[in-house]
Amino acid sequence: MALQVDVLVNRDCLAGLKELNSGAVDLAFADPPFNIGYEYDAYDDRLESEKYLNWCRRWTGEVVRVLKPTGTFWLAIGDEYAAELKIMLQQEHKLTCRSWVVWYYTFGVNCKAKFSRSHAHLFHMVKDPKRFTFDTLSIRVPSARQLVYGDGRANPTGRLPDDTWILRPQDLPGGFQPHEDTWYFPRVCGTFKERTGWHGCQMPEQLLGRIIRACSREGELVLDPFAGSGTTLAVAKKLGRHFLGFELSPEYSARVRQRLARIQPGDPLDGAAEPLVSAPNTANGRRLEEASEPGTRKRRRLSNASQPTLPGL
Repeated sequence: MALQVDVLVNRDCLAGLKELNSGAVDLAFADPPFNIGYEYDAYDDRLESEKYLNWCRRWTGEVVRVLKPTGTFWLAIGDEYAAELKIMLQQEHKLTCRSWVVWYYTFGVNCKAKFSRSHAHLFHMVKDPKRFTFDTLSIRVPSARQLVYGDGRANPTGRLPDDTWILRPQDLPGGFQPHEDTWYFPRVCGTFKERTGWHGCQMPEQLLGRIIRACSREGELVLDPFAGSGTTLAVAKKLGRHFLGFELSPEYSARVRQRLARIQPGDPLDGAAEPLVSAPNTANGRRLEEASEPGTRKRRRLSNASQPTLPGL
Protein backbone atom coordinates (compact mmCIF):
# COMPACT_ATOMS: atom_id res chain seq x y z
CA MET A 1 0.00 0.00 0.00
CA ALA A 2 1.09 3.60 -0.46
CA LEU A 3 2.84 4.88 2.63
CA GLN A 4 0.43 6.90 4.75
CA VAL A 5 1.71 9.16 7.49
CA ASP A 6 0.13 10.85 10.49
CA VAL A 7 -2.45 8.09 10.80
CA LEU A 8 -3.41 5.25 13.08
CA VAL A 9 -4.43 2.12 11.21
CA ASN A 10 -6.84 -0.29 12.92
CA ARG A 11 -5.16 -3.44 11.70
CA ASP A 12 -2.94 -6.31 12.78
CA CYS A 13 0.61 -4.94 12.65
CA LEU A 14 2.00 -7.94 10.75
CA ALA A 15 -0.44 -7.49 7.91
CA GLY A 16 0.12 -3.74 7.84
CA LEU A 17 3.91 -3.86 8.06
CA LYS A 18 4.16 -6.34 5.20
CA GLU A 19 2.59 -3.80 2.87
CA LEU A 20 5.06 -1.02 3.71
CA ASN A 21 8.07 -0.38 1.52
CA SER A 22 11.47 -1.33 2.88
CA GLY A 23 13.58 1.46 4.32
CA ALA A 24 10.77 3.94 4.95
CA VAL A 25 10.91 4.46 8.74
CA ASP A 26 13.40 6.54 10.74
CA LEU A 27 12.46 5.41 14.25
CA ALA A 28 10.33 2.53 15.53
CA PHE A 29 9.18 2.12 19.12
CA ALA A 30 7.38 -1.07 20.13
CA ASP A 31 5.75 -1.93 23.44
CA PRO A 32 4.25 -5.32 22.50
CA PRO A 33 2.19 -7.66 24.67
CA PHE A 34 4.53 -9.34 27.18
CA ASN A 35 2.73 -12.73 27.09
CA ILE A 36 1.97 -12.55 30.82
CA GLY A 37 -1.81 -12.96 30.72
CA TYR A 38 -2.82 -9.30 30.53
CA GLU A 39 -6.49 -8.88 29.59
CA TYR A 40 -6.54 -7.16 26.21
CA ASP A 41 -9.85 -6.75 24.43
CA ALA A 42 -8.64 -8.07 21.06
CA TYR A 43 -5.54 -10.18 21.73
CA ASP A 44 -4.73 -13.41 23.57
CA ASP A 45 -1.79 -12.71 25.90
CA ARG A 46 -1.41 -16.35 26.94
CA LEU A 47 0.41 -17.96 24.03
CA GLU A 48 2.68 -20.96 24.32
CA SER A 49 6.24 -19.73 24.67
CA GLU A 50 7.46 -20.99 21.29
CA LYS A 51 4.41 -19.59 19.52
CA TYR A 52 4.94 -16.21 21.15
CA LEU A 53 8.61 -16.10 20.18
CA ASN A 54 7.82 -17.10 16.59
CA TRP A 55 5.26 -14.30 16.43
CA CYS A 56 7.85 -11.87 17.80
CA ARG A 57 10.37 -13.09 15.23
CA ARG A 58 7.93 -12.24 12.44
CA TRP A 59 6.87 -8.76 13.52
CA THR A 60 10.36 -7.67 14.62
CA GLY A 61 11.68 -8.86 11.26
CA GLU A 62 9.15 -6.66 9.50
CA VAL A 63 10.05 -3.68 11.69
CA VAL A 64 13.73 -4.11 10.85
CA ARG A 65 12.91 -4.39 7.15
CA VAL A 66 10.96 -1.12 7.05
CA LEU A 67 13.67 0.79 8.93
CA LYS A 68 16.01 3.00 6.94
CA PRO A 69 19.68 1.93 6.87
CA THR A 70 20.29 4.64 9.49
CA GLY A 71 17.14 3.73 11.43
CA THR A 72 16.67 3.03 15.14
CA PHE A 73 14.46 0.49 16.90
CA TRP A 74 13.47 0.73 20.59
CA LEU A 75 11.81 -2.28 22.19
CA ALA A 76 10.08 -2.26 25.59
CA ILE A 77 9.78 -5.72 27.15
CA GLY A 78 9.40 -7.45 30.50
CA ASP A 79 11.67 -9.92 32.26
CA GLU A 80 10.02 -13.04 30.86
CA TYR A 81 11.32 -12.65 27.28
CA ALA A 82 13.93 -9.90 27.51
CA ALA A 83 16.88 -12.24 27.00
CA GLU A 84 15.34 -14.13 24.08
CA LEU A 85 14.29 -10.97 22.24
CA LYS A 86 17.62 -9.21 22.73
CA ILE A 87 19.44 -12.23 21.26
CA MET A 88 16.89 -12.42 18.45
CA LEU A 89 17.40 -8.77 17.51
CA GLN A 90 21.17 -9.06 17.55
CA GLN A 91 21.83 -12.52 16.12
CA GLU A 92 18.90 -13.03 13.75
CA HIS A 93 18.11 -9.47 12.70
CA LYS A 94 21.74 -8.25 12.88
CA LEU A 95 20.98 -5.11 14.91
CA THR A 96 23.49 -3.48 17.25
CA CYS A 97 22.47 -2.74 20.83
CA ARG A 98 23.54 0.80 21.73
CA SER A 99 22.00 0.77 25.21
CA TRP A 100 20.16 -1.64 27.47
CA VAL A 101 18.08 0.80 29.49
CA VAL A 102 16.33 -0.22 32.70
CA TRP A 103 13.24 1.86 33.42
CA TYR A 104 12.62 1.81 37.17
CA TYR A 105 9.33 2.85 38.74
CA THR A 106 7.31 2.41 41.92
CA PHE A 107 3.63 1.48 42.11
CA GLY A 108 4.55 -1.61 40.10
CA VAL A 109 3.24 -5.16 40.32
CA ASN A 110 2.71 -6.17 43.96
CA CYS A 111 4.04 -9.73 44.22
CA LYS A 112 3.50 -12.13 47.13
CA ALA A 113 6.10 -14.86 46.54
CA LYS A 114 8.91 -12.83 44.92
CA PHE A 115 10.38 -9.34 45.04
CA SER A 116 7.83 -6.91 43.64
CA ARG A 117 8.50 -5.91 40.07
CA SER A 118 9.40 -2.26 39.53
CA HIS A 119 11.13 -2.14 36.17
CA ALA A 120 10.95 -2.82 32.45
CA HIS A 121 13.67 -3.23 29.82
CA LEU A 122 14.19 -0.83 26.92
CA PHE A 123 16.51 -2.06 24.17
CA HIS A 124 18.00 0.68 21.97
CA MET A 125 18.92 -0.99 18.68
CA VAL A 126 20.36 0.43 15.45
CA LYS A 127 20.88 -1.01 11.98
CA ASP A 128 24.27 0.60 11.41
CA PRO A 129 26.48 1.22 14.47
CA LYS A 130 28.36 3.94 12.58
CA ARG A 131 25.36 5.79 11.14
CA PHE A 132 22.37 6.55 13.34
CA THR A 133 20.62 9.53 14.92
CA PHE A 134 21.44 10.39 18.53
CA ASP A 135 20.80 14.05 19.38
CA THR A 136 22.54 14.56 22.72
CA LEU A 137 21.65 18.24 23.13
CA SER A 138 17.90 17.62 23.18
CA ILE A 139 17.94 15.12 26.07
CA ARG A 140 20.49 16.47 28.55
CA VAL A 141 19.52 16.44 32.25
CA PRO A 142 20.79 18.37 35.30
CA SER A 143 24.03 16.99 36.69
CA ALA A 144 24.81 16.13 40.31
CA ARG A 145 26.95 19.26 40.49
CA GLN A 146 23.87 21.31 39.61
CA LEU A 147 21.27 19.40 41.65
CA VAL A 148 23.15 18.37 44.76
CA TYR A 149 26.23 20.51 45.16
CA GLY A 150 25.31 23.83 43.55
CA ASP A 151 28.76 23.86 42.01
CA GLY A 152 29.40 26.92 39.84
CA ARG A 153 31.72 24.84 37.69
CA ALA A 154 28.82 22.66 36.53
CA ASN A 155 28.15 22.53 32.82
CA PRO A 156 24.99 24.66 32.42
CA THR A 157 23.71 22.29 29.73
CA GLY A 158 23.78 19.36 32.17
CA ARG A 159 24.80 15.86 31.10
CA LEU A 160 23.49 12.86 29.21
CA PRO A 161 20.99 10.69 31.13
CA ASP A 162 22.04 7.45 32.76
CA ASP A 163 20.52 4.37 31.20
CA THR A 164 18.42 3.39 34.20
CA TRP A 165 15.44 5.68 34.68
CA ILE A 166 13.98 5.80 38.21
CA LEU A 167 10.92 7.20 39.97
CA ARG A 168 12.29 9.15 42.96
CA PRO A 169 16.04 9.75 42.74
CA GLN A 170 15.43 12.76 45.00
CA ASP A 171 15.49 10.25 47.86
CA LEU A 172 18.83 8.78 46.81
CA PRO A 173 21.34 11.65 46.51
CA GLY A 174 24.22 9.18 46.80
CA GLY A 175 22.83 6.66 44.36
CA PHE A 176 22.20 6.39 40.63
CA GLN A 177 25.38 8.15 39.64
CA PRO A 178 26.27 9.00 36.02
CA HIS A 179 28.08 5.70 35.51
CA GLU A 180 24.99 3.69 36.50
CA ASP A 181 22.24 2.39 34.26
CA THR A 182 18.78 3.39 35.54
CA TRP A 183 16.31 5.87 34.01
CA TYR A 184 13.77 7.80 36.04
CA PHE A 185 10.20 8.28 34.85
CA PRO A 186 7.00 7.64 36.83
CA ARG A 187 4.46 5.14 35.59
CA VAL A 188 1.18 6.72 34.52
CA CYS A 189 -0.85 5.83 37.61
CA GLY A 190 -4.61 6.17 37.97
CA THR A 191 -4.37 9.51 39.76
CA PHE A 192 -2.06 11.14 37.18
CA LYS A 193 -3.45 13.99 35.09
CA GLU A 194 -2.19 12.45 31.85
CA ARG A 195 -3.96 9.16 32.52
CA THR A 196 -6.36 8.34 29.68
CA GLY A 197 -8.38 6.01 31.91
CA TRP A 198 -9.15 3.37 29.27
CA HIS A 199 -5.82 1.58 28.81
CA GLY A 200 -3.97 -0.18 31.61
CA CYS A 201 -0.47 -0.07 30.07
CA GLN A 202 -0.06 3.61 29.23
CA MET A 203 3.50 4.82 28.66
CA PRO A 204 4.60 8.21 30.08
CA GLU A 205 4.88 10.94 27.46
CA GLN A 206 8.18 12.15 28.89
CA LEU A 207 9.78 8.72 28.42
CA LEU A 208 8.76 8.65 24.76
CA GLY A 209 9.82 12.27 24.47
CA ARG A 210 13.39 11.41 25.42
CA ILE A 211 13.54 8.58 22.89
CA ILE A 212 11.93 10.50 20.02
CA ARG A 213 14.02 13.63 20.59
CA ALA A 214 17.24 11.65 20.76
CA CYS A 215 16.68 9.23 17.89
CA SER A 216 14.77 11.21 15.26
CA ARG A 217 14.58 14.67 13.77
CA GLU A 218 11.63 16.93 13.03
CA GLY A 219 9.80 15.82 9.91
CA GLU A 220 11.02 12.21 10.14
CA LEU A 221 8.74 9.19 10.46
CA VAL A 222 8.09 7.42 13.77
CA LEU A 223 6.42 3.98 13.73
CA ASP A 224 4.58 2.19 16.54
CA PRO A 225 3.26 -1.28 15.59
CA PHE A 226 1.36 -1.61 18.90
CA ALA A 227 -0.17 1.82 19.39
CA GLY A 228 -2.12 0.89 22.53
CA SER A 229 -3.08 4.15 24.25
CA GLY A 230 -1.39 6.17 21.51
CA THR A 231 1.42 7.76 23.52
CA THR A 232 4.12 7.24 20.88
CA LEU A 233 1.96 8.82 18.19
CA ALA A 234 0.84 11.67 20.47
CA VAL A 235 4.41 12.55 21.42
CA ALA A 236 5.61 12.28 17.83
CA LYS A 237 2.91 14.72 16.75
CA LYS A 238 3.72 17.16 19.56
CA LEU A 239 7.42 17.06 18.63
CA GLY A 240 6.84 17.72 14.94
CA ARG A 241 7.49 14.21 13.63
CA HIS A 242 5.36 12.26 11.19
CA PHE A 243 3.86 9.12 12.69
CA LEU A 244 2.29 5.82 11.71
CA GLY A 245 0.69 3.38 14.12
CA PHE A 246 -1.06 0.04 13.97
CA GLU A 247 -3.57 -1.09 16.59
CA LEU A 248 -5.57 -4.33 16.60
CA SER A 249 -8.38 -3.16 18.87
CA PRO A 250 -11.19 -1.12 17.26
CA GLU A 251 -12.01 0.47 20.63
CA TYR A 252 -8.43 1.50 21.35
CA SER A 253 -8.06 2.78 17.80
CA ALA A 254 -11.10 5.03 18.11
CA ARG A 255 -9.87 6.46 21.41
CA VAL A 256 -6.36 7.04 20.09
CA ARG A 257 -7.76 8.96 17.14
CA GLN A 258 -9.71 11.13 19.57
CA ARG A 259 -6.54 11.72 21.57
CA LEU A 260 -4.59 12.68 18.46
CA ALA A 261 -7.33 15.05 17.27
CA ARG A 262 -6.91 17.10 20.45
CA ILE A 263 -3.17 17.59 19.85
CA GLN A 264 -1.32 20.20 17.84
CA PRO A 265 2.38 20.14 16.92
CA GLY A 266 4.27 22.11 19.52
CA ASP A 267 1.95 21.21 22.40
CA PRO A 268 3.89 20.50 25.63
CA LEU A 269 4.35 16.91 26.72
CA ASP A 270 2.34 15.71 29.70
CA GLY A 271 4.22 14.90 32.90
CA ALA A 272 7.22 16.53 34.53
CA ALA A 273 9.89 17.52 32.01
CA GLU A 274 12.62 16.71 34.52
CA PRO A 275 11.36 14.68 37.49
CA LEU A 276 14.65 15.19 39.34
CA VAL A 277 13.80 18.84 39.93
CA SER A 278 10.00 18.70 39.81
CA ALA A 279 9.40 17.49 43.37
CA PRO A 280 11.11 17.71 46.77
CA ASN A 281 12.77 14.70 48.30
CA THR A 282 10.68 12.75 50.77
CA ALA A 283 12.36 14.24 53.82
CA ASN A 284 11.33 17.74 52.72
CA GLY A 285 7.84 16.77 51.67
CA ARG A 286 4.73 16.12 53.72
CA ARG A 287 3.31 12.93 55.17
CA LEU A 288 -0.08 11.80 56.39
CA GLU A 289 -0.32 11.10 60.10
CA GLU A 290 -3.16 9.89 62.26
CA ALA A 291 -4.42 12.53 64.70
CA SER A 292 -7.44 12.71 66.94
CA GLU A 293 -9.17 15.82 68.24
CA PRO A 294 -11.65 16.22 71.08
CA GLY A 295 -15.22 15.55 70.00
CA THR A 296 -14.28 14.27 66.54
CA ARG A 297 -13.42 10.96 64.93
CA LYS A 298 -9.80 10.10 64.24
CA ARG A 299 -8.90 11.50 60.82
CA ARG A 300 -5.92 11.98 58.60
CA ARG A 301 -4.18 15.36 58.75
CA LEU A 302 -1.33 16.74 56.74
CA SER A 303 1.87 17.33 58.64
CA ASN A 304 5.16 18.96 57.69
CA ALA A 305 7.07 16.63 59.99
CA SER A 306 9.63 14.49 58.21
CA GLN A 307 10.13 10.78 58.61
CA PRO A 308 12.67 8.43 57.01
CA THR A 309 11.12 6.62 54.08
CA LEU A 310 12.39 3.73 52.01
CA PRO A 311 12.37 4.39 48.25
CA GLY A 312 9.39 2.77 46.60
CA LEU A 313 7.14 2.80 49.66
